[in-house]
Amino acid sequence: MVSLFDAVSFTRGRDMKNRFMLAPLTNQQSHVDGTLSEDEYRWLTMRAQGGFGLTMTCASHVIANGQGFAGQLGSFDDAHLDGLSRLAEGIKAQDSLAIVQLHHAGRRSPADLIHQEPLSSGSDAKLGAREMTTGEVEEVIEAFISAAVRVEKAGFEGIELHGAHDYLLCQFLNAELNQRTDQYGGSLENRSRIIFSVIDGIHARCGENFHVGIRLSPERFGMKTTEIIEVYGRLVDTGKVDMIDMSLWDVFKLGADEGFEDQRLIDIFANLERGNTRLAVAGKLYNAPDMQRAIDAGADIVAVGRAAVTNHDFPNQTAKNPNFEMRALPVSREALRSEGLSDVFIGYMGNWAGFVGD
Repeated sequence: MVSLFDAVSFTRGRDMKNRFMLAPLTNQQSHVDGTLSEDEYRWLTMRAQGGFGLTMTCASHVIANGQGFAGQLGSFDDAHLDGLSRLAEGIKAQDSLAIVQLHHAGRRSPADLIHQEPLSSGSDAKLGAREMTTGEVEEVIEAFISAAVRVEKAGFEGIELHGAHDYLLCQFLNAELNQRTDQYGGSLENRSRIIFSVIDGIHARCGENFHVGIRLSPERFGMKTTEIIEVYGRLVDTGKVDMIDMSLWDVFKLGADEGFEDQRLIDIFANLERGNTRLAVAGKLYNAPDMQRAIDAGADIVAVGRAAVTNHDFPNQTAKNPNFEMRALPVSREALRSEGLSDVFIGYMGNWAGFVGD
């Protein structure tokens, strides 16, 4: 039987010491200019200290006009290097893999935050977004690649591309939104071209041991499970992706798309051929037994979100108690502060009904 505490090897870079990954979590704790704050440093390094084999940052925007939320960690300027370097060193000091999630919010960039109309694969009148020119697509590809080069220089061991949750890369995959007539629209091959171009560019300009992963959504947001299966297979076939992180919302739920209603989402992807590419899964993993169930179902890694917010040392606690569960909700502000959340982050978590108590 494979254990949550077995190591995970990758084609590139260091092994994970266990199968616990800190999911990339919005926390709004960085400075206005995207530089690292003391609060965000504390939040992330506490999770590394708490036993996570891989500590991933929040979504980090690769270009200023791709910002998705206030207090977002930036990776688009050399002014971010000092903070990123300190963060990478702090995570690695705890024997945790240090990974940055690279992000562009696309049509979900608030206009009042970026001070211009948001850009996307296609026009969206409701969100005030306009379709990017071909040149702007190529600029964003370069921005993702340059950000990867920058975070590698800072000492991070790899990146994850945010291709899920209706952010920019996901918006290109969305055939309903993406009505382009250039090489980045039309067929699935064209709609996914931006992703493969970024991956190729990162491998061309980063070190041979630099870890590259991607997060995908299997449904919702205009995603079709059949198409994501095809993209998954192509990513595996290239041999250029070390990890595919499937954001399933609920790891054990049945598929929503036609033809998949009788299959659990985790089974759909765990049963696909993936060679040396590792599969991470996220979605309602709130206790250690369910995390072990996900590994038993064929996943390589569990991406822990809410349970990592409530318990910074979830892996270390699970090592002592295989039935360990996250704190019961709601969690008091005092308890959340003790777990390394700032008042800003606690305020953000208050947007989730029933999470924060008095």
